[in-house]
Amino acid sequence: MANASMIEQSHAGVIGRFQATIRELATGFAKYRLYRRTLAELQGLSGRELADLGLNRTEIRRVAYFAAYQ
Repeated sequence: MANASMIEQSHAGVIGRFQATIRELATGFAKYRLYRRTLAELQGLSGRELADLGLNRTEIRRVAYFAAYQ
Protein backbone atom coordinates (compact mmCIF):
# COMPACT_ATOMS: atom_id res chain seq x y z
CA MET A 1 0.00 0.00 0.00
CA ALA A 2 2.80 2.40 0.77
CA ASN A 3 4.18 1.94 -2.72
CA ALA A 4 0.85 2.86 -4.39
CA SER A 5 0.56 5.89 -2.14
CA MET A 6 4.02 7.07 -3.12
CA ILE A 7 3.18 6.69 -6.82
CA GLU A 8 0.00 8.76 -6.41
CA GLN A 9 1.94 11.48 -4.61
CA SER A 10 4.58 11.41 -7.31
CA HIS A 11 1.97 11.87 -10.04
CA ALA A 12 0.32 14.68 -8.08
CA GLY A 13 3.69 16.44 -7.81
CA VAL A 14 4.37 16.11 -11.52
CA ILE A 15 0.90 17.34 -12.43
CA GLY A 16 1.24 20.29 -10.04
CA ARG A 17 4.59 21.29 -11.55
CA PHE A 18 3.15 20.94 -15.05
CA GLN A 19 0.19 23.14 -14.16
CA ALA A 20 2.51 25.74 -12.60
CA THR A 21 4.65 25.75 -15.74
CA ILE A 22 1.59 26.24 -17.94
CA ARG A 23 0.43 29.14 -15.73
CA GLU A 24 3.87 30.77 -15.94
CA LEU A 25 3.90 30.42 -19.72
CA ALA A 26 0.40 31.88 -20.00
CA THR A 27 1.34 34.80 -17.75
CA GLY A 28 4.52 35.45 -19.73
CA PHE A 29 2.64 35.35 -23.02
CA ALA A 30 -0.01 37.76 -21.70
CA LYS A 31 2.71 40.18 -20.61
CA TYR A 32 4.38 39.91 -24.02
CA ARG A 33 1.08 40.62 -25.79
CA LEU A 34 0.57 43.68 -23.57
CA TYR A 35 4.09 44.86 -24.41
CA ARG A 36 3.52 44.43 -28.16
CA ARG A 37 0.10 46.14 -28.03
CA THR A 38 1.45 49.08 -26.02
CA LEU A 39 4.44 49.36 -28.34
CA ALA A 40 2.21 49.40 -31.42
CA GLU A 41 -0.10 52.03 -29.94
CA LEU A 42 2.78 54.31 -28.97
CA GLN A 43 4.49 53.87 -32.34
CA GLY A 44 1.24 54.85 -34.02
CA LEU A 45 1.18 58.24 -32.31
CA SER A 46 2.49 61.32 -34.04
CA GLY A 47 5.45 63.27 -32.71
CA ARG A 48 3.09 65.94 -31.42
CA GLU A 49 0.95 63.38 -29.55
CA LEU A 50 4.06 61.84 -28.02
CA ALA A 51 5.24 65.29 -26.96
CA ASP A 52 1.87 65.88 -25.30
CA LEU A 53 2.53 62.73 -23.26
CA GLY A 54 6.03 63.95 -22.42
CA LEU A 55 7.70 61.26 -24.53
CA ASN A 56 9.93 61.10 -27.55
CA ARG A 57 10.38 58.20 -29.96
CA THR A 58 13.52 56.92 -28.25
CA GLU A 59 11.54 56.21 -25.06
CA ILE A 60 8.74 54.15 -26.61
CA ARG A 61 10.29 50.71 -26.03
CA ARG A 62 11.20 51.53 -22.43
CA VAL A 63 7.71 52.79 -21.65
CA ALA A 64 6.07 49.76 -23.27
CA TYR A 65 8.39 47.39 -21.38
CA PHE A 66 7.68 49.13 -18.09
CA ALA A 67 3.93 48.97 -18.73
CA ALA A 68 4.02 45.23 -19.34
CA TYR A 69 6.67 43.91 -16.98
CA GLN A 70 6.78 46.25 -13.98
